[in-house]
Formats: sequence, structure tokens, C-alpha cells
Amino acid sequence: MSGNWQPQIPIQEIKAGPIENGPDGVVGSDKVSNEGERKKIVVVGLGMVGISFIEKLMKLDAKRREWDIIVIGEESHLAYNRVGLTSFFAHRKVENLYLNPKEWYSNCPEGSLNYHLNTKVTEIHLNEKLVSCSSGETVPYDVLVIATGSDALLPRHTPGHDAKGVFVYRTIEDLEKLIEFGAKNKGTVGAVVGGGLLGLEAANAMMDLENYEKVKLIERNRWVLSRQLDSDAGGLVVEQVRELGLDVLLGKRVGKIEVTEDNYVKGVVFEDGERMDCSTICFAIGIKARDELARKAGIKCADRGGGIVVDGELKTSAPDVYAIGECASWENQTFGLIAPGIEMADVLSFNLTQAKDHAYRSFKRPDLSTKLKLLGVEVASFGDFFADRDGPKHLPLRAAKKKEGSPDALRKLTNGTPPPPVKALTYKDPFQNVYKKYLFSLDGKYLLGGMMIGDTKDYVKLVPMVKNQKMLDVPPSQFILGASKEGDEGGDDLDDDTQICSCHNVTKGDVCSVVKDGSCKSIGDVKSCTKAGTGCGGCMPLVTSIFNSQMKAMGNEVKNHICPHFNYSRADLYNIISVKQLKTLQEVMKEAGNDPESQGCEACKPSIGSIFSSLYNKHVMAKPLMGLQETNDRFLGNIQRNGTYSVVPRVSAGEITPEKLIVIGNVAKKYNLYTKITGGQRIDMFGAKKQDLLAIWKELVEGGMESGHAYAKSLRTVKSCVGTTWCRYGIGDSVGMAVRLEERYKSIRSPHKMKGGVSGCVRECAEAQNKDFGLIATEKGFNLFVGGNGGASPKHSELLAKDVPPDDIIPIIDRYLMFYIRTADKLQRTARWLEALPGGIKYLREVILEDKLGICASLEAQMEELVGTFFDEWAEAINNPEIAKKFQQFDNTKDSLETMDTEEDRGQTRPVYWANESAKVDFRNTKWTSLTWQPMIEASHFVGADDTPNGISANVKRGDTQLAIFKVRGKYLASQQMCPHKRAFVLSDGLIGDSKDKLWVSCPFHKRNFELNGEQAGRCQNDEEVSIATFPVEERDDGMVYLKLPPVHELDGVLGTKKWSVKKGESGASPFEKLDRKIGVNGTRMKGRKPLEAKRQLHAGAVKAGGGDGVDIDW
Repeated sequence: MSGNWQPQIPIQEIKAGPIENGPDGVVGSDKVSNEGERKKIVVVGLGMVGISFIEKLMKLDAKRREWDIIVIGEESHLAYNRVGLTSFFAHRKVENLYLNPKEWYSNCPEGSLNYHLNTKVTEIHLNEKLVSCSSGETVPYDVLVIATGSDALLPRHTPGHDAKGVFVYRTIEDLEKLIEFGAKNKGTVGAVVGGGLLGLEAANAMMDLENYEKVKLIERNRWVLSRQLDSDAGGLVVEQVRELGLDVLLGKRVGKIEVTEDNYVKGVVFEDGERMDCSTICFAIGIKARDELARKAGIKCADRGGGIVVDGELKTSAPDVYAIGECASWENQTFGLIAPGIEMADVLSFNLTQAKDHAYRSFKRPDLSTKLKLLGVEVASFGDFFADRDGPKHLPLRAAKKKEGSPDALRKLTNGTPPPPVKALTYKDPFQNVYKKYLFSLDGKYLLGGMMIGDTKDYVKLVPMVKNQKMLDVPPSQFILGASKEGDEGGDDLDDDTQICSCHNVTKGDVCSVVKDGSCKSIGDVKSCTKAGTGCGGCMPLVTSIFNSQMKAMGNEVKNHICPHFNYSRADLYNIISVKQLKTLQEVMKEAGNDPESQGCEACKPSIGSIFSSLYNKHVMAKPLMGLQETNDRFLGNIQRNGTYSVVPRVSAGEITPEKLIVIGNVAKKYNLYTKITGGQRIDMFGAKKQDLLAIWKELVEGGMESGHAYAKSLRTVKSCVGTTWCRYGIGDSVGMAVRLEERYKSIRSPHKMKGGVSGCVRECAEAQNKDFGLIATEKGFNLFVGGNGGASPKHSELLAKDVPPDDIIPIIDRYLMFYIRTADKLQRTARWLEALPGGIKYLREVILEDKLGICASLEAQMEELVGTFFDEWAEAINNPEIAKKFQQFDNTKDSLETMDTEEDRGQTRPVYWANESAKVDFRNTKWTSLTWQPMIEASHFVGADDTPNGISANVKRGDTQLAIFKVRGKYLASQQMCPHKRAFVLSDGLIGDSKDKLWVSCPFHKRNFELNGEQAGRCQNDEEVSIATFPVEERDDGMVYLKLPPVHELDGVLGTKKWSVKKGESGASPFEKLDRKIGVNGTRMKGRKPLEAKRQLHAGAVKAGGGDGVDIDW
């Protein structure tokens, strides 16, 4: 995730006050927060790892504010960049090395950070949970984090090690002493003992002082940098640094230090007897973990090599005590590089803040890759760079050969140990001083590691290849032949998650984000915001190049009018309605429509209704809104082929109790509903009659359930695997996260339906990567994917943010969904929306993560408001008499009619298949023998029609015929109820459209539009093969609405329900007829397969024959 991302929901922050006479002139805070009792974390050590832990903890704890931090630093300085110590010789200003300016400490939220400098912790009291300081003070803790780092090694067994002129290279104080001593000993020889990274840095520093006539580097091995480079690479570095004026002595060990009578250094004697004059010796021979504080307290420390023993979660042997950085010993290893310490800080800060909603992260085998510029020489090593010498530490599974038994012992003695399963590709250019060695698996399909001298441009590209262990799609030779290209330093071909600064784990995306959002307008700003380049500085050329290559222009504006009634797109209408707070169709038409008096149509009405719901979240069946809804929203259920509805209660994340399962089972059995598990992990009940819906919902609501909004253009489900709840592979609580997401976003209307998914690990059992939003748990949080969907045009989702802590998931998804709701076209899924979005996922990241448009706070606030207005639509319908009276088949009688035959299939009842042909009778031109006015329904049914967007309609029964009556814009209209396309009796539930004086009804099934008035009344506008009969209609003074109709027997003969209801067999032979001949009906001849009915028959037969007692579960 972008490093500068912060939630926008306001968190109250009270600025801290200053400490009077604070150490080092720094203003800090000694106040305790007044927002309630918080736990205290005491951090011992204010070095690079300590401050990194503090920064990460404060960021992850920004919402919860569970922790107050007290940090105790032994040095007199604020946290500074120890990796960049050499630069101190040039500027001599410690402030230039500070990782954070002084103001940062005083500007932290009140009580969140208290610090002490120049103070040494002398003892840990584990039982009392206190630490004692050299000042005499004691500090209590709830959690103690030891980040004391390490000390530079000094060979105390070597005579003269305590002479004046002997130094180590570790702290600001060490450098200040070296500078002072060098100034008094100009023209002498300075020596550095140790040819590792630190030794070369120290030698460079002494040369930069320009006090010494000669600087000599003493190394006991045959080449320098022996821990990072092989002999060829190390030898090449020796050649280059010698050319730069450094005298390198190889294979030399210091036997003793010669001193004067005043105990000043005058020379060294090597173990081979050779002698050398010098006045100054700087030892850079390694470090020793500072574990003395822990040892004194009885905390377990490593016997060999030292260090405080920690497990994968950085816990020590003492409760609530952790160790991170160079003082920690993990699997008998301590690490002298900054990157593993930063990773430890990352893991521990996450576990203390986010793990309760996730899984605990573990510190794992760190990446020891390094890239530095030493004495002007570019040096890099990455991955398993000694795999050819020591054997690979880890091989990808596909590259590891299967063992075929133990090798013969005699053969092993004769032939020796077999070579490592590694092949090396080496390139050496003595003219340009370039050396490269890349190590591959035996098949050349995996890059394992390597080293580079002179040309290290490909470092940032190769490190992710090793980390990800992805199979290579190019031959190994291309890594050498294509390595050096002019102008190939821009990083344009790097992924956003490519690490470009290993010291502070900064990715290309982190740098890009702070440049694009305008917060960083110089390289200095980038370094301050991201910390890139503030460690070793080796990444600065690439950081500079990425900085310079940004700021590309956005794409073109696209206009898409929603329908002929508006010259605006859905997004335009959304903004108009939102800004002007319009709440009825009439208001929208007057403000934005082409005809202020228009009733709209089947295209714009649902979109406007959806916008109203997204803004105000009122019940969709309320009178001002019901006329805007599609049929599914009109009756809070998906209409099915036979005019019945499906019922889908909410089952958040697929998690349901046995009690609720029994409620669903009882309801389904009572109302003879066909049941099926959906793809979204819930239970769908089909075949509910409109007049039964209220009773069904009432039983479900009383059983603790609510609407699942399967009928709405809103959130359907958030699918989940079981994650850490049960699965042994899970690393994240996918069920817990999915429940929270589904409960948050349920009922919120959007341009199209939305689905989510949460997987507890990379095995991806919840299929989160084909959802509108999906999460996959990682050790650091969740990877967040967006813009995927199945359907007719499936699309894989795209990665929006990586390793998002659980606390930050909700604000990001809030922003994403609200931005989609505001800007998408009508009926546009997130996949198509993201494809059409100028700039695509890149632009979406800028808007959602970097707040490019400055709207993130508004997006979050709007979502928060919507979430706060939730109500269960089923429960409201049950309790609202005005809404409840709409749930009946006919509006003029309590009678009911079946509109389609049913059949038994696999033990359940379902409607028969649709007929192969439409009803192509010319109903429009039917010649009736006679027509008379017949009272059909009370006019009071249509009260308020003129104030309703779609008017008011009614389904009435006369004889066996169903008729639809509409009152729109003060006019009555009437037609047959059956849509002839699929012979479905549904037209009264259709949306009304208009164009000038012409009115039409749109069938809710497949949008056949039938004209209701004028000379073309009855004509289908978009299917000339079908038509409908229309009838004169009027309201009379007796309070009734009359239709002019033929005699009942004649009407039934043309339009009767029994005549046109779809019968079994009209669809032809079963689609499985041929297959069933082969495998039996429903697979009964498949091995081991017995359908339910077959099992019941077998059981009944066994009971009849005297086997068993016939007892079974009685629902």
C-alpha cells in the first residue's frame, strides 16, 4: 500500500506540549493522554530499528489509539541514519543525519510518544514490569521492546587495544573522536582493520579527512567483502579501490599494537612478524549484539554469537518482552544489516495492533541483499549469492530434484560430495571493471541469487525475481546480454511493488504516489516522505529517475447520456441530484430533463431510483420511489419464470447457525419452496407466491434473519473460506473480515450488483480475485483486489493495494465503493467501470489511496452516513400497512390463479420449462363480438397516482382472464396482463415510459415495450412478432373504474389464464434425454450415486421387509 496513505475519517489529535529544558534542545511531550487508559510500550533504544518500530506502531494504531510509547535512548541524539555515517565527515552536522526532524517528535498526538535521551536503562524488573534507568528513575511497562542494537567489536585480546589512537566506527561520538584525533596527527598513516562493508566505509571516511598521508586497509582474507562476494568479485573491488588511493593489505592479521611511552599508537605488528608504522587504527571487524541488559534480567540469550533469543513473533523468553534489530538472535542468527531489523519492526508493530483481527505474522528468513557504493565502486549482492559455494539454502519446489535413495557410501568416499544443484552464469569485463555472476537452478528456470560489481542497474529487477521464485520466461543468457542498455534506468518497466530502497523497504509505488499527489515536489521531499535514499543512499539514482518520469497527463472525458429523456450520463445525474438535493422524479425532470413533464422510461427510472437510494437510503417500496423500481425491487424478491419470487435471507460470509438453518428448512417445507445453495454461500428459496411473501418474511425475521438483497442492485454477498477460524493453512481471519464487510455494506444501492470475497491465504478458496472487491490474506494484512466479476464477460480483478492492515481495509473500500457509486454508468459493473476509467487502476490508486482529487474524506463520510441509515426492508414491509397491502396477486379479489405448470425434479417442485415459441396471436387486432362497460376495481386504489413516478397499476381478474390497469399522468389505460413473449402474466408490474403523448409499458421480464395509447396501441416497439390487446377504461362517479370488455366466455377464449399458462411438454423433449439414456435419470447408474428418492425407496423397502424400525427425522 502506498506509504503516505492515511484514513480521512477524522481522529481527534491534541498537539503535545514541550518538556521544559528538554535534552539536546528537543521539544517533546511528557503529558499523558486524556482519552482513557491505554497500554504502555517502553522501547529501549532510539536507533534506526527503534524509530522504525515507533513510526509503524503509531501509524497502525492511529485509529484505535491503544498504545502510548515511551522510548529511552542512550545517546544524546535523536534517531539518526547510522548507515550514512560517512557523510558526517563532510557536513559535520548531526541534524543532517536525523531520520525525523525535531518537530516530528513534538507534533505527535498528545500522549502517544514520550522520549528520554542520554539515558541508559540499567535493569529490567520482569516481575514488577519496570525498567530502571541510570538517572534513578523507574519506568513501568505493559510491553517492553528491546532495540539496543550492537557494539563494534574491539579485539581486547590484542596487546595495545586500549592505546590512544585506537577507534571503532559505530556512533556519532566515535566519528567525532576520530575527527579530533586526525586533526592532531596530520601527515601520518591511518589504518583500518577489516575489509567488510564497514571497513571500506571507515577507510573512505579517513581518506576524506585528508589528514593522513596514507590510509591502509588490513584484511585477513584474500579479498575484501568476503561475506558478500566471491574471490573474483572481491579481487576486482581490491583493484579498483587501490586505483583510488587506498593501500590494501590482504592475508594480514594484527598480532599486537605498538605504543609509545604515553600509550599512543605508533604501529602494528602482524602475526607473520611484519611491521607497519601508523598513528591511528580504526577497527571495523564486526559487531556484537548488546544483550547484557537481557542477560542480567535472566532473559534467554544465545550462547554462541550472543543476542537475545526470539521466536518468529519476536518474543523473548520473558512474558511481554520483545527484541528487535541487531540485539535479537533469531534461529541462532543475528543480523548486522538494517533491512532485517526494519522487517522485525514491521512484524512486531503489526502483531501488537492488527493481529487480533488477522493472524499473527512471523519473522522469516530475511533477504540479505545489499546494494552500495563503496569508495566510488558500485557493489551489489542479492538472493542466495553463495549458493554455488555452500549449496542452495532453498530451492523452488519445481526446481528441487526428487531423491531416489541415499547415495552409495563408497561412491561418496570415492567421488566426493556431489556439487550443489546450481549453475552459475558469469560475465567479467576488465576494461569497464564490471563483474556479474548470476546463479540459476540446474534447469535455468529459476534465478537463485548473484553478485554485481561496476554495473548494478538490474539489481531492482532481479531481487523480486528471486523473492517471488517465479519461473523465468527468458533464457539465462538474456540476463547478461541485455543487462546494460543506454537510458534503461527510468524504472518504467518495474511493477509498483518493486522494492527500490532495501534499507527502508520503499517500493516504486511509494515514490510514485507521493509525487503524483503533489505532496513531494523535490527529491528532498521524496526522501523525507518515504525515507528512500536516507539509508545507504545507493538507490538515489533510481529514485531520482522515477521522480523525473512521473506527471503524465490524464485521459479524455467520455459522455454517455442515460436515455433520450436526459442529455446527461448517470454520473452527471448523480452529481446534479446530490448537489441540488433532488428527491423526486418530477424534481429531476424539471432540473435536468429534456421535457419537464415527462414520466421518464424503463432506462432512466431505475437509475434515478438507484441514485436516490445511494444518497438517501429510503425504503424502495415507499410511494415516491416504488414507481422507479424494477420488478425485483418492487416486491423485494427476484421474480421467477412463473411469476413467483425467490426468497434469500442474508447469510453474512456464509456463516449460519443450526437454529437458522432449521428456520429456513421449516419455511421452505411449509410453503413448498424449491431450495438451492447459491454461489455466494447462502440458501435460495424459489416459488414464493406474491401473496405469501409477507408471511414467509415474518417467520424468517422472527428467526433472526433479514433480507439478503438478492433482488437489488446492491451488495449481494461477501464470500469467504474458513481461514484461521478452522483451516490449518489460514493466515487471516477471512470469515471475521467477510462478516464485517457484508454487515457494513449490506443494502447500499449501487449502479449494478456488487459481490465481495475474502480468502484466508493464497490458496484463494473464496475466489476473491473475480469479485467487485476481494481480499487475500497475507502475513502483513490483506491484498485488496477490485474490479473483477463473472457473468457474460468475466474479468480478473486488479490489485489496488498490497499488505493492507485490517484496520485500514474499511476506509479504502468505503472510498472505492462510493467513488464507483458516484461515477459509474447505468448498469455498469465495477469491471467495465474500471476498464472505462481514464487511467484505469493507476488512476484509481491515485484517487483512492493518494487522494489526488481531495475527495477521500467526503467519500468516507458519505459511506458512513449511508451505513448509519440501514434498516431491514423485509421487516419494514411487514410492519407498514401501506406497503403490506401491495402483496396480493389480484387487486380486485383474493382469488389466485396458477400461471404455469409445475413438475417434480430431484425431489422438489419447479416450474416447467418455457414454451419454445412466443404467443404470436395478433391480440392487438382481435375482433370482439361486442363490448360493454364492466366495473372492475375501486378508484380509491389509484389515489396518489399523479404524484407517483410510474403512476399506479393494478392486476385485476375477470373470469379466467388477467388484465392490467394503469393510471398515469391523469389518464387510465388498460391491457391484457400477459406478455406474449414468454406468456408471463406480469405487465401490471412493468415500468411506464413516455415520449411526448405516447405511453408504453415495458415487460419486467425481457423489456418488450408495448404501446398503451394512440393509433399504435398494443404494438410492441421492439418485437414485431408479438402484440397485446388494449381496452377502453374510465373512472365513474360511483367510485369504480370501468373497462369496456367482451363477454367473459369470449374474453377467456382469447386471453384466459388456463389457455395461455405454459403446460408440461410444450418445450419439447428433456434437454437431458440422451444423457439420461446413458447414465440413468439424474445419474442413478453412476457408480455410488443414489438420488434422494431412490434412497427413500430402498429404505422403505427395507422396512417393509422387516429391516430397521422405520424411524426417521420428522421435520
